[in-house]
Amino acid sequence: MATQKSYRILGVDPGTNVLGYALVEVAGNKLKLVEMGVVSMQHLGSQQEKLRRILERLRKLIVEYRPREMAIEAPFFGKNVQSMLKLGRAQGVAIAAAMTEGLETTEYSPKEIKKAVTGNGNATKEQVAAMLERMLSEKVDQQMLDATDALAAAVCHYHRKNSPLSSGRKRYKDWKSYLKDR
Repeated sequence: MATQKSYRILGVDPGTNVLGYALVEVAGNKLKLVEMGVVSMQHLGSQQEKLRRILERLRKLIVEYRPREMAIEAPFFGKNVQSMLKLGRAQGVAIAAAMTEGLETTEYSPKEIKKAVTGNGNATKEQVAAMLERMLSEKVDQQMLDATDALAAAVCHYHRKNSPLSSGRKRYKDWKSYLKDR
């Protein structure tokens, strides 16, 4: 369990078929992996069932592990507009789950996350996973790249939050303030 001097960050890589999540504990200037995994939803039929699963699973993780903040990967624009819309819905539900549980939420672009972890915004998922292993001195299952992306989001948040250059980043404490900026 987290002590008063430590806190936890939940990282999320949203998806409608597979959502990655990771929890890290911050104690001083040390990061420790607490839990990581995926929420698999390929077997669910409707978009509504998938969104409900995201909401329920993230709320359960938040209640169980009590993170203070959530870092989430922002959707990137692809060629398929329908995929982008579905991904945006998944991200919105993840943000809603965090905000209803009182978590401060910050989103980062995929390039920003990769750069914070590897120094290269164009790094591959495998390069990100390898760097996370070195940073955390922990074996990272490279078969769960959605979970390692979520871990990278949490690590990025830790580094950005503790950087003197991060004062301009917008953070959201509640759903109303998030929607106001959209």
